[in-house]
Amino acid sequence: MLEPQTNPAADHHPADHSGGPDSRTLKRVGIGAAVVAIALVGFGIASRINATSDLEQVAEKASVPTVTVVSPTTAEGGDGLVLPGTIQAYNSAAINARTNGYVRRWLADIGDHVQAGQTLAILDAPEIDQQLAQARADYQTAVANQRLAATTAKRWKSMLAQDAVSQQEADEKAGDLAAKTALANASLAGVRELNAKQAFTRLAAPFSGVVTSRSAQIGALVVAGNAATQPLFTVSDVHRMRIYVRVPQVYSSQVHAGMQAKLSLPEFPGKEFAATLTRSANSVDAQSGAMLIELQADNGEGALKPGAYAHVHFPIDGAGGGLRLPGSAVLPAEDGPSVAVLGSDGRVTLRRVTIARDEGKTVLISVGVKPTDKVIDSPPDSIRTGDRVKVAAPDKGAKPNG
Repeated sequence: MLEPQTNPAADHHPADHSGGPDSRTLKRVGIGAAVVAIALVGFGIASRINATSDLEQVAEKASVPTVTVVSPTTAEGGDGLVLPGTIQAYNSAAINARTNGYVRRWLADIGDHVQAGQTLAILDAPEIDQQLAQARADYQTAVANQRLAATTAKRWKSMLAQDAVSQQEADEKAGDLAAKTALANASLAGVRELNAKQAFTRLAAPFSGVVTSRSAQIGALVVAGNAATQPLFTVSDVHRMRIYVRVPQVYSSQVHAGMQAKLSLPEFPGKEFAATLTRSANSVDAQSGAMLIELQADNGEGALKPGAYAHVHFPIDGAGGGLRLPGSAVLPAEDGPSVAVLGSDGRVTLRRVTIARDEGKTVLISVGVKPTDKVIDSPPDSIRTGDRVKVAAPDKGAKPNG
């Protein structure tokens, strides 16, 4: 009897021929995805930590300012004292209107030489004209009433002598004359006042000089008594000039009235102008530590200009000693000037100094610094004692100080 043949393929389970992954593959994929996620998270954390560290380093570097230092240089004496001065006109007057009106004409412009009493501008003031006309009419009325009262009083006085009227009536007429006379005088005063106001419509130069400013424009309204407005004209007497200088206290005892000095101006290199010290304030300013003095100089050539800057040379012996620093190294303060000195530990010390001479770009220090000090040039206003700073690398092309 034949045995039935078996089919090997029939022994396998149908699930074995399905297309889905088995459990091992799924586990491997899940583990791989977790590893990738952990790696991404770790990379992000590491990047953030590095960025934070970089920011902290940048902030730490930024908190330490970079500065440049200079060394004081010795100033040799022998050439006297040189101080900055301001030149001003011998006399200067701002011309303003004393009455309201409109500018009809202006007859002088900037740079014009004018004489005392010369008309600079003419204003139109119709209100003043009408008020003056009314005041004159009132005065004429008052004068007519006065004359009538005088005639009546004279007539009553003569009749009183003949006993034609009583003493009371004669006194009343005399009193009426006195009252009418007072009214006439008051009307005359009003006319004179308005005449003066009308005269103010003509602006004149108070003295001979040069017109240094003009703001008058044709048709512009002028309001008297407004301090905020610009003056219509400014006239300056420049035949002789005043020069104001602040002398440090250390030299204040060596300057006196009658002392001769020399002026030098940047627009006239190599040329000097003679000046004479005329007066002194005889008082030291508490803030600047200097005494104000005035010099005068002839200006026949017109080379000296109001508002100009000049160097004033005083023949004072021993005025050159001290140490010179750039003016930018000095920190101004209410309690006096100071400098920022850098120590060997990289920390700053603010030190009070005494300025013996201000030479513009440089200053001469008499007290407060030593030749071996390292002084910070152009220090920040916020710098304080104990601050740490970093010195900038020297510029190879830069010239040494002094």
